Amino acid sequence: AQYALGVLYAKGRGVAQDDREAVSWYRKAAEQGNADAQYNLGLAYTKGQGTTQDERQAAFWYLKAAEQESTR
Repeated sequence: AQYALGVLYAKGRGVAQDDREAVSWYRKAAEQGNADAQYNLGLAYTKGQGTTQDERQAAFWYLKAAEQESTR
């Protein structure tokens, strides 16, 4: 549900579009192990969208997402 809220805020569907709010929800889901949220959080850090651009944080979240995918 947290990931889904992040997507809604990122796309502005049913709520005002808000990248910072999207990142907040992605982070909550990512910290609980949601691979899609981890990947989207990596994208946000790569682009500096809704958060400060940070290549190290991007790499961290991309790796977390990849680790989740390898266990599926």
